[in-house]
Amino acid sequence: MARIGFIGVGNMGGPMALNLLKAGHSVKVFDLSADAVALCVAEGAEACATATEAASGVGVVVTMLPKGDHVRAVYLGDAGILAAADADTLFIDCSTIDVATAREAATAASAAGMHMVDAPVSGGVGGAAAGSLTFMVGGTSAAFTMAQPILSAMGQNIVHTGGAGNGQAAKICNNMILGISMIGVSEAFVLAEKLGLEHQTMFDIVSTASGQCWSLTSYCPVPGPVPTSPANNDYKPGFSAQNMLKDLHLSQEAAEGFGASTALGKAAMDLYENYVSGDGEAADFSGIVNMIRKS
Repeated sequence: MARIGFIGVGNMGGPMALNLLKAGHSVKVFDLSADAVALCVAEGAEACATATEAASGVGVVVTMLPKGDHVRAVYLGDAGILAAADADTLFIDCSTIDVATAREAATAASAAGMHMVDAPVSGGVGGAAAGSLTFMVGGTSAAFTMAQPILSAMGQNIVHTGGAGNGQAAKICNNMILGISMIGVSEAFVLAEKLGLEHQTMFDIVSTASGQCWSLTSYCPVPGPVPTSPANNDYKPGFSAQNMLKDLHLSQEAAEGFGASTALGKAAMDLYENYVSGDGEAADFSGIVNMIRKS
């Protein structure tokens, strides 16, 4: 079993750290939230006062941080975790960030004699708790092989996407599809309402027809058809609208930087900008159906 440092044990990172504990690993945790740390400590984790403490004396460090700026601040420089870690430490960054930052961190890790993969996740808080996440992993084949046993304790689908930063590339593209499809499903349900179709009737037809997609069958944006979807819990976030907007921004920054045309991705970003600046600031991303209904 591995000795692991886990930095960032919030809504996603916390359940992931708990699954590492359940798998028998020894886990040191750090987060700016004392409550988040306490939840992990109650299940057997060791609390750390700083990120560098969590990265010291371990063989593996997992990070789950909000943005690329946070990854740079935590990883790089004389006070960063790369400088604090033992030689040959494996770093697994599960944050969703820009490709350039992921590659910068991986280059710095290699120069410091470390191993690193970028391994953003898909599956939301429910998947994190269930240990059923999908990991999109960028890095060398050797680093991927080292990371697999750790990732297997937290997820079910672990895909090597190629070199450093390619995990982030896959995540950005996946979530652009997700944002676009949720808007499409929401618009269809709003139109169906106006045409007199019941939600369940609409779901029963489309879930077995050519319009079927994850945004419909697993995360239906209207109450009723999928009992576990946030629509049945007042749109409390499983995956927040703010996080969706962040990922759509990343997709459009990448599209601009690499010369790709993503008109629907841009339109989705603009719609989520409107939603987050209005009623969606603290809501799940599927709650955009309510904005569409009002427009």
